[in-house]
Amino acid sequence: PQPARSNQKAPAAVARRSTPGNTGIRGLIYKLPLLVALLALPLAGAWQMFLASTPWFLLAYLLGSLAIVVLFWSDKRRALKGDWRISESNLHTLELLGGWPGTLAAQQLFRHKTRKGSYLFTLWLIIVLHQLFWLDRLLLNGRFVWHWLAPVLG
Repeated sequence: PQPARSNQKAPAAVARRSTPGNTGIRGLIYKLPLLVALLALPLAGAWQMFLASTPWFLLAYLLGSLAIVVLFWSDKRRALKGDWRISESNLHTLELLGGWPGTLAAQQLFRHKTRKGSYLFTLWLIIVLHQLFWLDRLLLNGRFVWHWLAPVLG
């Protein structure tokens, strides 16, 4: 008797999902508009601050996102090799400092850290904080948060 085809293909399917070369964003047509919507307030605010001679907000988003993508790539490779991993607290710190857009892209690109509930909860909390910060700054004239943070942030 011949073995069932599904048994022969199962290991290959598992290998395809876990290899670092098998990257790509599934459902990009749905995820890209969400990313654009999430970036609207932060980029508008960072650009406004850039024009007002405070470039570090924009730099924090750009450089933080680039750094996070590199860290996700490295952490995914380490996970596949069974090596020491990059701590989630380090990733979250960089996300809080502006790297969260890079995290959203890297999660999808490398299919990494997309299922761990505690990680996702903290990531989305950081994203909400950024949204609230810029909502206050841009649409509410800084009445709630900005006036306390302005002396520190510039």
